[in-house]
Parts: sequence; structure tokens; C-alpha cells
Amino acid sequence: MIPGVRLVMLGRQGAGKGTQCVRMSRHFVVPHISTGDMLRAAVREGTELGKSAKTVIEAGSLVGDDIMVALVDERLRMDDARTRGYILDGFPRTVAQAQAHDKLAKARPLDVVIDLVVPRELVLERLTSRRVCRDCGANYTSTGIDRSPWVCDMCGGDVVQRADDTPDAINRRLDLYETQTQPLIDYYGGSGRLESVDGVGDPDVVFGRLTSAIERHR
Repeated sequence: MIPGVRLVMLGRQGAGKGTQCVRMSRHFVVPHISTGDMLRAAVREGTELGKSAKTVIEAGSLVGDDIMVALVDERLRMDDARTRGYILDGFPRTVAQAQAHDKLAKARPLDVVIDLVVPRELVLERLTSRRVCRDCGANYTSTGIDRSPWVCDMCGGDVVQRADDTPDAINRRLDLYETQTQPLIDYYGGSGRLESVDGVGDPDVVFGRLTSAIERHR
């Protein structure tokens, strides 16, 4: 069994982070912790957190630091994350969140932070064509000639465009990334934990680049 790792995955939304994180989770035998998935689940379930986050998410904005840190802290206390490690996807998104996470993880610090680099134009193209299953969350790509109704091959649920995948909402998220999340590159780079990985190309090739970068820090 390959020993687990503790890592953060950075990069613009739509850069292919989610798919690669799932593959790395299986490869390194650690949980993939996606704060976006956690928040969307809270919205679907109508929890207090979900109610407070719904409006922010649909507007393409970022949920506040306090809520996000509390959400991640609770998840990292679970046995699988404590004993094996984890892959954080979607957190941290601000330097304040990164500093808070460093304090939470002081006893078991990060091995590496990956910045998956994909041009903004390609991200916009990917996200505007993305479709998701309303029930199981499976991802699809719209070609402009889509089935109607579009039914998920996995579970039979409705395949739709997410409310926050419109061009305006996507551009707002990308602008927020540049102004609020980009400083994380400097924060982690200054401590020698950052690896920038080219995210353009065949998924298997990108996966190889990612695992090689991680191995250099283990």
C-alpha cells in the first residue's frame, strides 16, 4: 500500500482539479475532500450552513473564511483524514484560510501544495459547456447537440447546467480567484511547499506530472 499524503490542490475552477483529485485519492489511498461538494450537499439538504451559503454560491462569490475553516476543521478531525492524510480541493482560497489551516495541521503539516495551471480562456470554455447530474453529480460536456431530456447514464437523474456555470458567474469566480486566491501562490511558494504543474494535455499525462510532483515532496 502506498503511504498517504497531505496536500492542497490549487488552480482555477474548471482546470480539471476534481477529476485528477479523485484519481490521486485512489492512488495514494486518502480521502478527497472537496469543499465545493460539501457546500452543495449542505444546500441540497437545507442545513443552516446550506441556507447561508446558497445565495453566495449562486452569485459566483466565495463563502466567508470562518464558515469554510470550521467546515474543513470538522472534516479533518475524522479518522480517515487523521490517519491516512487527505487531498484538499477548493480550500484554502485565501491566505487567511491557509494560515488557519496551517495552525489546524501543525501536528501533521502539509507535504505539498499543487498549483494546477490552465489558461483562463480554456477554463471558461470548459465550464460553460459543463453539465451535471442533479442527483449523483456526474459531469458531462455539452456539444450543442444534446439529448432532450438529458438523462444521466449513471443513475437516470436529470442532466442540467449548474446555476453558477453561466458566463457571468464564471467570470466573477475567475476574477475572485485572481484577486483573492492568487496570493496563495506567494504564501506557499515562500515556504517551499508549492509545485506548479501544467494542467493542459491528455489527462493521463497530467496525472503523471501530478504524482511526480507529489513524490518529490514525500
